[in-house]
Amino acid sequence: MRALIESRFGFLALVLVAMTALFGVAFVTRPGVAAVPPATPARVAVQSVATVCPDPGGATVSTITPQGGTGAGQATVTEVKAKASPLARLDQPGLLWQRDVPAKSGPLEIAGAGAMAAGLEATQTTRQAAGAARGLAGVRCVEPGSSAWFVGPGPAAADVVLYLTNADAAQAVLTVMVYAGEGPVVSESGNGLVLKPGEHRAVRMRDLAPSPLVMAVEVRTISGRVAAAAKAVLGKGKGADWLPAAAEPATSVVVPGIPGGGGLRELYVTAPGDSDTVVHVKALTRDGFYAMKNRESLDVPAGSTASLDLSTGIGGQPSAIVLTADVPIVAGLMVTGTGTKQDVAFSAGAVAIDIGSVVADNRSGKKISSRLILSAPAAAGKVRVQTLPRRGAAPPPVDVEIPASRSKEIKLAAPGGRGDYSVVVLPQPGSGPVYGGRVLDESTPEGLLITTQPLALARTWAIVPQIVESPTVVLP
Repeated sequence: MRALIESRFGFLALVLVAMTALFGVAFVTRPGVAAVPPATPARVAVQSVATVCPDPGGATVSTITPQGGTGAGQATVTEVKAKASPLARLDQPGLLWQRDVPAKSGPLEIAGAGAMAAGLEATQTTRQAAGAARGLAGVRCVEPGSSAWFVGPGPAAADVVLYLTNADAAQAVLTVMVYAGEGPVVSESGNGLVLKPGEHRAVRMRDLAPSPLVMAVEVRTISGRVAAAAKAVLGKGKGADWLPAAAEPATSVVVPGIPGGGGLRELYVTAPGDSDTVVHVKALTRDGFYAMKNRESLDVPAGSTASLDLSTGIGGQPSAIVLTADVPIVAGLMVTGTGTKQDVAFSAGAVAIDIGSVVADNRSGKKISSRLILSAPAAAGKVRVQTLPRRGAAPPPVDVEIPASRSKEIKLAAPGGRGDYSVVVLPQPGSGPVYGGRVLDESTPEGLLITTQPLALARTWAIVPQIVESPTVVLP
């Protein structure tokens, strides 16, 4: 034993034997490890919302927080510029606030906090009786973000203006990409832009890409956030409206809220990736799905935009268009009103309103009306529709059922029979996915004025991941 200890290698062997014994004892006597349940995201009420009305000069701006949360809260309406004082402070949930904004006013930021944040919604609507921009033009005021898509006519068919606003305190660096019928377009002056804090800019798309008849526009930030919106003016007697933001590229797209009646219905589809695709087109009406004769599919080359006339295929029925492809696509649709002078409206690919939707500006009267067009492309849908007036008490909500694979039109009525109002659409338990749009139109001697707004997810809830203790936070 003494020789073993005096041996360098023997001593090392004894140490290893001792350590192995200690480890064995520790392993046998260790306490059981409790299984940690997997972390699941939590749904929490939104506590802060900011949205930008891109060009409110001469428009009516409407905003509402449908139902307040707990505690205090306030929403402010402020022009986006340095050291601007709020134009209004709002602290009453459930009441519609409206104001006619003076011409040539800059973008407005509507920000809610606390009890005035969850569900805050804002819209700007313009009515112009004459001139190149004659018509009803409405747009949902936009949350600043890192990406936005718009699909519609190009500069060869309309004067398209892209409105970009940086309402944050940090600089925003962004790129503007155009996908025309001939493929991606790169401007000679470059597609990159820098917006300083509080800066806003109107970019005429003909300066970036003068020739496209149809196009998609992708706005993507490299750093910071930007509120992006686009407006198309087709010319005197042809109408004008905003292009709603389209859903991000996907292999299945629903374009909802297409009104019935006469006039043009033109579909636009973009395949922004590197592969050609065949897009399968189906209409979803009150009678169900059907493939339109000679319009069942549309070939879209890689990196380009294609169009398809659906005017006779839809047959004047309120509907949605359901598109499927083997590569991600984005889509939009133009609606033309009837009359000696036309007006236009636009819809776009949208998401299902799983947590509800709010439309701030709706109107009723002798010649003007608002209505919803809701579609349930899969299982049957069930929603609760609540109108909220500018003044007075809200009426009881109405439950609406949409049969599976059907579209349904719901005519809205102003609470008390008159005045402007907001509408809240909430899916009920057991409902299948529901897509929708709001149609606002007005009859005039020269023709129909019209604007549409696809229903978007209400800014009510945020999905927050569970926080779990982990040594990886501090260990390399």
